[in-house]
Amino acid sequence: MNILFFGPNGSGKGTQGAILKDKYKSAHIESGAIFRDNIKGGTELGKKAKGYIDAGELVPDDITIPMILDRLKQDDCQNGWLLDGFPRNKVQAEKLAESLKEASMPLNYVVEILLPREIAKGRIMGRRLCANDNNHPNNIGIPVIAPDGDKCRVCGGELSARTDDQDEGAISKRHDIYYNDVDGTLAAAYFFKDLAEGSDTKYIILDGEKSVKEVTDDLVAGL
Repeated sequence: MNILFFGPNGSGKGTQGAILKDKYKSAHIESGAIFRDNIKGGTELGKKAKGYIDAGELVPDDITIPMILDRLKQDDCQNGWLLDGFPRNKVQAEKLAESLKEASMPLNYVVEILLPREIAKGRIMGRRLCANDNNHPNNIGIPVIAPDGDKCRVCGGELSARTDDQDEGAISKRHDIYYNDVDGTLAAAYFFKDLAEGSDTKYIILDGEKSVKEVTDDLVAGL
């Protein structure tokens, strides 16, 4: 199955994606990793993207989308994929939908995790990243997934906090983009929600305020 994930930073997309990856043996594709892999691998698209990144400019969609489609066609995606972190705005959503259609690549599910902005902010600032696996849930502000002292609650790995996760201004900028329902990321989600009506794509809405297990149970039940 092919799944597109939406949810604000702090909503647990990465955690849920990792769980589904293990359960369904699907590839969990994060858009940021696609850029890094292409640049590191020296691909033609990677070289073009690096030029824009080095200049402090946004990478154009006509480079980004082919890069994503190429990733979704790789061998580890044959059992399905979960795309997280793209599209970030309505224009990208429209272009992605068109490109998937042209590539005869079905989109089976679109998942939106709902979470109020202030709660999302608190979760981000409490988030701690495991050196062994960033998707291991550790958060000093959520008792059920609180780390074991300064060690990962899952594997005992070293923990750290991203600098931008402690910067309220940076968090606000990220959330300004996501919660924009006119032309931002929420507008992209709503575009796919409208597109799902009368199609084979199913749109699933999840309550992100629930526990990790409850969200997972609701998600699996909807698939």
